[in-house]
Amino acid sequence: MEDVQQIASYISQRYEKEYGRQIDEMKLHKLLYLTQREAIIETGEPLFEDQFEAWKYGPVLYSVHKAFQTDKLHGEMLSEETIGKYKKVFDKVFSSYAPKDSWSLSTLSHGEYSWRKAREGYDPDSACRAKIRVEDIRVDAQRIKQRRIMLNLLGV
Repeated sequence: MEDVQQIASYISQRYEKEYGRQIDEMKLHKLLYLTQREAIIETGEPLFEDQFEAWKYGPVLYSVHKAFQTDKLHGEMLSEETIGKYKKVFDKVFSSYAPKDSWSLSTLSHGEYSWRKAREGYDPDSACRAKIRVEDIRVDAQRIKQRRIMLNLLGV
């Protein structure tokens, strides 16, 4: 599995290169979640082992949150080999989700089974640090994979 800090740094730097501005923290967390989900779709396995927490506005990786807050996100770089290995995953996430605004991605993440399941029993406006299980992200990945198959069959 890959180092989540390196993945976050790669996403952040790629975003800045493609869009000419720094990524905001909310968008970074949502793109990390979508990258994890897409890796499961493409490879059957998660890209990194760190667990998301089901925060009010969607999935958050606490270690990335701390690094972002202390401006220590850009450390060791992701290897070219790893970037190449997961190129399809990164490209899909960037083409489908990076252009969307952070609040749209937050709304999208609220539709994910994994986030909703982790927040069961919590008030919608309350703080929550419940862990999102990889098994539940697999449920979301399978749902997206089936939707893509159906759309492909329909020629959409």
